[in-house]
Amino acid sequence: MKARTQKFKSNTDTSPPMFENKLLDRLTQTHIATPIVIFFLYAIGLLWYTETHTAIPVLTVMGLFLAGILGFTFTEYAVHRWVYHPPHGASDAYKQATYKMHGMHHDYPKDKRRLAMPPLVAIFLATSLLFLFELVLGEYSFSYLAGFVVGYALYLVVHYTVHIYAPPRNFLRALWVNHSIHHYSEDDVLFGVSNPLWDYVFGTMPHSEKDKRMAREIHR
Repeated sequence: MKARTQKFKSNTDTSPPMFENKLLDRLTQTHIATPIVIFFLYAIGLLWYTETHTAIPVLTVMGLFLAGILGFTFTEYAVHRWVYHPPHGASDAYKQATYKMHGMHHDYPKDKRRLAMPPLVAIFLATSLLFLFELVLGEYSFSYLAGFVVGYALYLVVHYTVHIYAPPRNFLRALWVNHSIHHYSEDDVLFGVSNPLWDYVFGTMPHSEKDKRMAREIHR
C-alpha cells in the first residue's frame, strides 16, 4: 500500500473542509493544547477520586496507572492499524469514513488544527470507557483509566511534535524517523506513533531495505 501523499505535494498545511456545515466542520478542529489539558485534568480527577473514595494501596494505584498507559499504547497501535487504514476489499463507505478520520491527515500532515481527535468526541469516548472499565475492573477502573488518558495525552504531544518541529539530535529522533517512514514511504508499517513496541510485537517494522537501514541506524 502506498502512502497517500499526493495532496501534501501541493505544499499546503491547511486541509479542506471536512463538512459543508461550517459549525460541524469547526468541531473537527482543535488547538492541540485543549485535549492535552483536558485529559491531564481528567486523570488528576480520577486519581483524586481513587484516593478519596477507595482503599486501594498506593502501589496498586501506581501499577494500574502504568498498566493504563501500556493499554493505551496497544489501543493506539490497534486503531491506527486496523481501523484507520482500511483493509483490502473494504467498502467505499468505510474508506470514505476512514479518510475523514485519518486519510486526510496523511494528505495534509502539517495541518495543526487536525492533529488531535476533536475534544467532544474524545471526552465521549473516555467517558464510555469509564463505564466499560468499571464493569470489568470495578473500583480499579479509575486508576487504570487515568493512565489510559495520560497515555493519550502523551501520544498527542508526540504526534504534534514530530509533525511540527525538527527532529532532535538524540534517541528521540527515532520517533521522527519512524513516523516519516509511515507517512512518506510505507503506510502499512510503523503504526505506533508514541513508541514502536507493538510494531516489533506484530512484525510491522519497515519492509524496504532503505527504510530498514534507516530504522536500524536510528535505533542503535
